[in-house]
Amino acid sequence: MRLLLISNSTNPGEPYLDYPKKNIKDFLGSNPIKALFLPYAAVTFSFDDYEKKVVERFREIGHEIVSIHHFSDPVKAIEEAAAIVVGGGNTWKLLKMIMENKLIDIVREKVLSGTPYIGWSAGSNVACPTIKTTNDMPVVEPDSFGAFGLIPFQINPHYLDANPAGHAGETREQRIEEFIEANPGIYVAGLREGTMLLLEDKKITLIGPRNVRIFKKGIAPEEFGTADELSFLLK
Repeated sequence: MRLLLISNSTNPGEPYLDYPKKNIKDFLGSNPIKALFLPYAAVTFSFDDYEKKVVERFREIGHEIVSIHHFSDPVKAIEEAAAIVVGGGNTWKLLKMIMENKLIDIVREKVLSGTPYIGWSAGSNVACPTIKTTNDMPVVEPDSFGAFGLIPFQINPHYLDANPAGHAGETREQRIEEFIEANPGIYVAGLREGTMLLLEDKKITLIGPRNVRIFKKGIAPEEFGTADELSFLLK
């Protein structure tokens, strides 16, 4: 199984998907691939517009993208995909459309059999057992919280350490502590902006300039860097 799970698509002041494009290229390899894109997390813009943005960046690195919304049979499109790419946006909308198109089982089967999977933000959330650690508002209601379950731990993308100035609500850490209290035994990876997790051959590697913060009930939160072993998250 090969996964590239990215926290965020865009760093401030940069073009869309610019900072992770080299990592995406390395992940997919030098031979041109036509990957299948799931744009379902888009809410305030069209799937066509979303596809155009992703196509532009993938072409820069020698690969192609085609969006699943062009196919009359989404399940068959997944079955024939050389790689699967799931974009960010609203996680609830993304999961609802994945379920409506009956893609949970087939995506899981394809990725477990070796088809590369790339996700950013919401696309990383749905690689987890559930979407319970998303930051998004539930603007729509999927049938359940259950996602692809490609990994046994949860990701919180866009992880922030501090509250913004003037905000009196809970910190991100406090929200995650609520999750692990209600869901003991499950790790949560606070994936900071500009970072990603690479999973290959049952080994997880952190990529990027910031640490990942790992939470689990009964254990004090810990910081891990690019040189640290993270495979315990798979157990």
